[in-house]
Amino acid sequence: MNIWSALDPSQLINLTIIVPLIGAALVVLLGKQPNLREAASIITGIVLFTLVLAVADNTFSNVSMATSWITLLPGLEIAFLVEPLGVLFALVASFLWIITTIYAIGYMRGHNEENQTRFFFCFALSISTVMAICFSSNLLTLFIFYELLTLSTYPLVTHAGTEDAKRGGRVYLGILLGTSVAFLLFAILGTWVSAGTLDFTPGGVFSGAQSDGLVALLLVLFCYGIGKAALMPFHRWLPAAMVAPTPVSSLLHAVAVVKAGVFSILKVVIYIFGIDNLRDIATTDVMLYIGAATVLLSSCVAMTKDNLKARLAYSTISQLSYIVVGALLASSVAAAGASLHIATHAVGKITLFFCAGAIMVAAHKKNVSEMAGLGRKMPITMIAFAIGSLSIIGLPPMAGTWSKWYLMMGALETERLIIVVVLTISSLLNVAYLLPITIKAFFHPAPPNERPWSWSQTNEAPLPSLIAIVVTSTACLLLFFYPQPLIDLINLIPDVSTELKGQP
Repeated sequence: MNIWSALDPSQLINLTIIVPLIGAALVVLLGKQPNLREAASIITGIVLFTLVLAVADNTFSNVSMATSWITLLPGLEIAFLVEPLGVLFALVASFLWIITTIYAIGYMRGHNEENQTRFFFCFALSISTVMAICFSSNLLTLFIFYELLTLSTYPLVTHAGTEDAKRGGRVYLGILLGTSVAFLLFAILGTWVSAGTLDFTPGGVFSGAQSDGLVALLLVLFCYGIGKAALMPFHRWLPAAMVAPTPVSSLLHAVAVVKAGVFSILKVVIYIFGIDNLRDIATTDVMLYIGAATVLLSSCVAMTKDNLKARLAYSTISQLSYIVVGALLASSVAAAGASLHIATHAVGKITLFFCAGAIMVAAHKKNVSEMAGLGRKMPITMIAFAIGSLSIIGLPPMAGTWSKWYLMMGALETERLIIVVVLTISSLLNVAYLLPITIKAFFHPAPPNERPWSWSQTNEAPLPSLIAIVVTSTACLLLFFYPQPLIDLINLIPDVSTELKGQP
């Protein structure tokens, strides 16, 4: 029995949002005692994860969970409602918060980072906003916390305080706030005026009374207004943010920011437009092919990057568009694949970023061209990098296999052979820019200016970081062999299914 089972369901929602805020306050109060500060961060993460497990348990038991904070106008309120897609995202974010915190302890100390209290404080704030995004019951609530997530992560992006960090932070803030104001806000206003509601509704909120042109325009505004999904050409904020410390990169790419973007795209498609209605919207194909182009173009750019974090950043842009493509295929199976990719990409990409940070801390290397012979000095890290790479590529026995399989099946179901080709080419490009890193590390000789390797020269990252790397790389394997709990959760999402239904 879950320890939170005695609580009212609405209290569970409130606690998932409030507990990280309590953790943030504890971080500040214990700022001068690093061991206690970091213990408070880990304990807070564990408490949050148990809360989300309780929410998931209630979801499988068909227990309704909803709460309202403030009513602004009749039918317009800041409110929260638990549904399966939000639970999936909350499970991923809350679990990886624990692991990223453990990793950050080793990284921040090993790298002698300043302002560590501010780092852990902002980290906790961002997770609170993510929980609110997960359980938002309407577009207004989603919009408010979506913007708060941008603001709470800005100090993390600019953490180093250098000119490069400040410049990256300006790009980050400018693009994300700019797309929200220029596109997302108008999409929400247009939905309110035309549909009379902002509530997330199974099957969508548009009754057919709205003009086709308006609905088509709204779809474009939502896709580009949700800038955290990093569709081209509004993707530059993501590589610009790579000036941040590696734990922040992990937060951006796996736990919070980008996943909030693609989660919001999926939520809008499923609960505002409706998957079945997408087929009749004039701009669905336009945005679908922009997503497909982003998949390929960003993969091609990734191949040109020697800086490891930059290569991984463009890889993330590509992988995010897998989810956008899955959402816009107007297929229940593709939507299931897109939903599952939130989890499988998270564990694969966070492993790769953890390894990149470990390499920088332990070997002081940032570029792919410097990786020769590194596998013999950091065997655990580079084996984990290989596992994460195989998961991102989508090869068995790794987690990414399943989400890419469902995306492929969804593309075939809707007879979008061009999307099948795009996904296939993208996987080959994944091989081209990820596997050479492992090959170089294990099978190329070390540079002549380095001493010959011996066991005494094995030099892994600090233990907390190494533990986190092992956990996430193990998760890549476990989610291949045991994906069923996530698949069962995904099958509870309205109009989303892992079962092929044939051409509609």
